[in-house]
Amino acid sequence: MKSFPILNEEQTDSLVVNTLQWSLANGLVMYPPNFQQYSADNAPISLFPTPIPKSSFEDAINIQQTYNELYSNVITKDKKWLVQNIEQLSRFDKDFTGKLFDIYKTLINENGKVPQPLSLGIFRSDYMIHEADNNQIKQIEFNTVSVSFGGLSTKVNQLHNYLNKSGAYDTDYSYKYYDDAEIPISSSIDDIAKALSIGNYYYNGEVENDKTVVLFIVQPNERNSFDQRHIEYSLINNFGLKSVRLTLEEVSDKTTVNSNKLYLKQTMDEISVVYYRSGYAPTDYVSEECWKARLHLENNVAIKCPSILTQLAGAKKIQQILTNKQVLETFLPDLSETELEKVLSTFVKIYPLDDSEEGKIAKQLIKTDPGNFVLKPQREGGGNNIYKEDIPSFLEKLEEKDWGAYILMELITPPIHKNKLLRNDQIFEEDIISELGVFGTILFDESKGDIKYNETSGFLLRSKFSSSNEGGVAAGFGCVDGVYLY
Repeated sequence: MKSFPILNEEQTDSLVVNTLQWSLANGLVMYPPNFQQYSADNAPISLFPTPIPKSSFEDAINIQQTYNELYSNVITKDKKWLVQNIEQLSRFDKDFTGKLFDIYKTLINENGKVPQPLSLGIFRSDYMIHEADNNQIKQIEFNTVSVSFGGLSTKVNQLHNYLNKSGAYDTDYSYKYYDDAEIPISSSIDDIAKALSIGNYYYNGEVENDKTVVLFIVQPNERNSFDQRHIEYSLINNFGLKSVRLTLEEVSDKTTVNSNKLYLKQTMDEISVVYYRSGYAPTDYVSEECWKARLHLENNVAIKCPSILTQLAGAKKIQQILTNKQVLETFLPDLSETELEKVLSTFVKIYPLDDSEEGKIAKQLIKTDPGNFVLKPQREGGGNNIYKEDIPSFLEKLEEKDWGAYILMELITPPIHKNKLLRNDQIFEEDIISELGVFGTILFDESKGDIKYNETSGFLLRSKFSSSNEGGVAAGFGCVDGVYLY
């Protein structure tokens, strides 16, 4: 493994200027808090790509299509099992999971089935490398809704390639410091755009049609809009498809349903795909109107990315249950024993906090060994987990009957590197740990179980100070990083 480039002060200053100007010129940016529309900052990024064992990286890439298929099968092969588990989870999380589940039940009660059986998944499986287990990848979580940084991931990889090729990492001359193959570029921008175009294609009866549009559901005052915009630009440049952006608050006023199809009121453009980059957390539903908007979006034949049941399948509780070998075999019956073991090898131990035998073990571990665990609720977006010695005192504030809303997950011990992180024009040279995400895209039929499209769709590396428990970039905990394979 090569060490990080060691540059003198003048070279570092020049590197920072080149990095900032490349970022601004190429859209590796985010809006700052309280932003004006015309003014953006560089996204928090690493100055150098971070080392990842090539074998670990390839393991994560190679298993993604299996994970796509697994979650498709969870939704299609035993819907009764999934619905029962979501219903149970809803009792602990009435104001979010419960309300999403109520929308699903309303669709079934009104129509006998969901209006559009095709579901488009843009997924991301997140891993850390577990040094204690021979650098194996270990899954942190599987994300089924509003996965972010597919746009900025491609851009930060391109940035590191530019800096390397321009000689900015070489102390003495202006040579490449890394071989080209050692710092790969994620294809996630174009791959995610392609998946949306595939949704448009199947919506139109497997016919190319550039008259229908893709609707992005976004948060108000979205600071990470450029990450999304790169996908929108690829969608129109590479696939000829227009897109439009609305918040949940705007949906009722600006869309209408006619003959079970969803349209934009102003232009009467027909919407083929509804792509959620919002709606993944309770804070996205600021009023009852937002919940009505979600039902309105679901109750028509536009393809949803994801469907409401696909979003619910990403619950931490489902992730916990799938670590059981017998359950996994049920949903992936065609895998060989070797392939099944590869999936199982990506799991760390995850416990429920219920009255089962495993739940009792978990409750005992919280008393005797909390330092090796993280407590996770059914929440997305960073900032919601409880770590180590904070777990017992946190749970003491809750009634034990409400503990079932959480899972207890074994902590992973990732390698630590001393990289340089750049936020605005400030450099932080810190010990960091990294999280590798692999994007996957899939189109499947929820009623028949048919998989129409299934691809691995690029990757993302995020890094954070090793002293920080949380890793959300937009939440201010980490940065978008690039990969150096060794």
